[in-house]
Amino acid sequence: QVQLVESGGGFVQAGGTLRLSCTASVRIFDLNAMGWSPQAPGKERELVATMTTGGMINYAVYVEGRFTISRDNDKNTVYLQMNSLKPEDTSVYYCNAEAPLGYGTCDYWGQGTQVTVSS
Repeated sequence: QVQLVESGGGFVQAGGTLRLSCTASVRIFDLNAMGWSPQAPGKERELVATMTTGGMINYAVYVEGRFTISRDNDKNTVYLQMNSLKPEDTSVYYCNAEAPLGYGTCDYWGQGTQVTVSS
């Protein structure tokens, strides 16, 4: 079992910044990958930033250049630096971890942290 605890959400005006944190209950170096996924009401959850254990990073097109994912292995924490926030970024942001499980993988999710961007 992997437990994920997010923090750092809040209320900001358009153009503002926030940094989200996600602390795992295991060594993140033992995971395949971690990422962040916003989910607005009525919409599906979509990974917008991911980082593999090997350091490969991917962003959704609409956040590239504004969001940055990073990690601190010593703290078992992954961060999402969110700059130039837009009202459409408003969502609950969930931290995701993909862990090896036997011959496959297992996905874990945190409780989510609310990000609200006003216009």
